[in-house]
Amino acid sequence: MAAPLLLQAYRACATLVAPLAQHLTKPKITNQGIDPKRLCERQGKATQPRPAGALMWFHAASVGESLSILRLIEHLATADPAGSFLITSGTATSARILAKRLPPRCTHQFAPLDSAVYVRRFLNHWQPDQAVFIESELWPTLILASHARGIPLALLNARISDKTAARWSRAPRAARALLGVFRLIHCQDKRTAEYFQALGAPQAAAGTNLKSLAGPLPYDAAALSEMQNSLAARPLWLASSTHQGEETTVLAAHKALLRSHPDLLLVLVPRHPERATEIKKLIQAQGLVLAQRSAKAPIEDNTQVYLADTLGETGLWYALSPLTFLGGSLVPVGGHNPYEPAQTASALLHGPLYANFAQGYGALQRAGASLEISDAASLAASLQGLLDSPKALKRQRSRARAFAAAQNTALDEIGAALRKALSCSAPEQIQSENEQP
Repeated sequence: MAAPLLLQAYRACATLVAPLAQHLTKPKITNQGIDPKRLCERQGKATQPRPAGALMWFHAASVGESLSILRLIEHLATADPAGSFLITSGTATSARILAKRLPPRCTHQFAPLDSAVYVRRFLNHWQPDQAVFIESELWPTLILASHARGIPLALLNARISDKTAARWSRAPRAARALLGVFRLIHCQDKRTAEYFQALGAPQAAAGTNLKSLAGPLPYDAAALSEMQNSLAARPLWLASSTHQGEETTVLAAHKALLRSHPDLLLVLVPRHPERATEIKKLIQAQGLVLAQRSAKAPIEDNTQVYLADTLGETGLWYALSPLTFLGGSLVPVGGHNPYEPAQTASALLHGPLYANFAQGYGALQRAGASLEISDAASLAASLQGLLDSPKALKRQRSRARAFAAAQNTALDEIGAALRKALSCSAPEQIQSENEQP
């Protein structure tokens, strides 16, 4: 069956622009310390050999999506001691972090750009036996070319924005052709499942968000001990994954809190550490005493803000701090993963803008494990209440811990559903790649 004209047109356009996209990708990868030799992976040229035996391929976009599947891969590896795993992603940051955290029998490569030539080259080398796409990584050429080869496909932790769903609804044949190839569509919330069903994917169903099952972020135990010793019994709170516009609110709240808690320390972790110079100026403009982690500056008795502008240490800060404000929730970026601080029993505060994790934040609030704030005044007031009441803080931390622990039972269910869907008898496959976009 020929693909809809829209997908055929997409294939032609994607192939034409792929060389330009490869050129634009180069600095984004090499400027972050990735070996330039790996650039060819974006053209489907492998830099690692294919392992012998069965290979399950997971494709994710960036850091959060990639990390969300590591525990699932470990779970699947235990059930299949002979199998191997491939993770593809598109960002340098994900490559750097995964290099430190890959489970045994697991390889990382950059995903090929969505050109028919690059995808064919990628599939010819890796020949995956099964393929699992994560969240919103719906690349038509990659997906339909894999399906054409008879590779069983699943979509895990699917999510879709209102705007994207509206666009797909204007191309129903293309949506059905793309979503129909997945044997399993596991959605992270009911809203996404209803969108996919309306687009012609009756197999879509809501389930547990994979990011709730990832477990605590790793950290260096020696670094945690060193930080705890340097702080002694000093109170602190964490502002994690902040975006432009949020640091102003965080710093205003901190200044207000210093009036009643003069020894309080704020650990400020920007979502993008490259913004450190900009944030440093904001801190200094507020007249606050700063220490910067990337400069290896120690925390002194008079340090009021510790700017943690390094990559890969978020787990350390969650383990250190009993109180966390999670950014991306006061500006319209959709929020960030609330399960990570919950895994370390850090009491959670957040803004009202968390569409990407609506189900998780809603459940946390119902469990009494998080507090929603809207501005500097409400942030300061909520923090003040928890700082002044050890019993209230302990209660909220216990609720966060219980909430995180309750999610773990879903891992077995997801693993079993995935194995069943990808190992059952295949439906009729499209035989010719020439029919694909």
